Amino acid sequence: MAQNKIDIFDTTLRDGEQVPGCKLNTKEKVEIALALEGMGVDIIEAGFPISSPGDFASVEAISKVIKNATVCGLTRSVEKDIECAAAALKHAVRPRIHTGIGSSDIHIKHKFNTTREEILRRAAHATKFARNLVGDVEFFAEDAGRADIEFLARLIETVISAGATVVNIPDTTGYCLPHQYGEKIAYLVNNVPNIDKAIISCHCHNDLGLATANSIAGIINGARQIECTINGMGERAGNTALEEVVMIIQKHHGMGFYTNVKTEQLNPLSRLVSDTMRMPVQPNKAVVGGNAFAHSSGIHQDGFLKEATTYEIMTPEEVGAESSKIVLTARSGRSALAHRFLKLGHEFTRNDIDVLYQQFLEVADRKKEVEDVDLNEMAQKHQVIA
Repeated sequence: MAQNKIDIFDTTLRDGEQVPGCKLNTKEKVEIALALEGMGVDIIEAGFPISSPGDFASVEAISKVIKNATVCGLTRSVEKDIECAAAALKHAVRPRIHTGIGSSDIHIKHKFNTTREEILRRAAHATKFARNLVGDVEFFAEDAGRADIEFLARLIETVISAGATVVNIPDTTGYCLPHQYGEKIAYLVNNVPNIDKAIISCHCHNDLGLATANSIAGIINGARQIECTINGMGERAGNTALEEVVMIIQKHHGMGFYTNVKTEQLNPLSRLVSDTMRMPVQPNKAVVGGNAFAHSSGIHQDGFLKEATTYEIMTPEEVGAESSKIVLTARSGRSALAHRFLKLGHEFTRNDIDVLYQQFLEVADRKKEVEDVDLNEMAQKHQVIA
């Protein structure tokens, strides 16, 4: 069973914080890090220590308070970066340095103006250097989604030989289709001789809306770590959403995977991140959106009221949401109207509801949503007339 455990690597405090306007101070970062640990996240990427004195201080502060989760600091494949990260992580119970370099020809040519052989040399050197400072080193092959697969395999073999304990295969630009990303992971599993010496990690971006699907394709094909953020926060269109992959793994238990995440904490943590980063969650966001458990169509409402599982594959309680909601609009039906009246203390016959429903539709056509105050007013008038 242990081989099917999926490690959840949260990068809300690093990649998620790169969203414009979402910068966090040290106190806010520590609060979120403690909440992530309490929820059962395995690895917390606390920041990019060399990027600023504030980021260094945040990684250091998080390292001092986190006792169970691994605390990770990001670096480039540069000795100074790696030394800085090691210094920031010196108080961590389980420190990890996350270093790496570009792996696609686009990055090698245009970003680094170098050759594949030089990339292999720099990757090996950075990995060895980091491994001399901490026992847990993750290597990211940036833009692996667009990298030549044979070169990517050579790069991964090289860094594992140099001491990498985790190899991160990022779809940095969110370019891959799920089957392509899955095939890339499968190729590495089958063609890198020392792949069994490291954990394969998925780090997918959402530029085409496929981050979650790609991450799931990755674990199906052999990856055992998913890098993600609360609410899918991150560069450009964001990262893989933690709450989505965790609930997919839980609901599709037939895949044989599991995580240590306490799912009833997903909604509270989503709200904490949203409030702290001042980034609202879209209402139709999967799992944690305000409408995730709201029903407004008459057909849906009728089915839900008869048996919740007709339209809900998970309960609000499973993810820490308050409750399912029946939202009354012009698309709602009689059963939903009768249900709401009953909740307000008004018990009507079927004939009463037929009469009230016509009045309800008139109000619903004028308003986007019919509120309890409107229903109480209708009920009182109907009772007077009756």
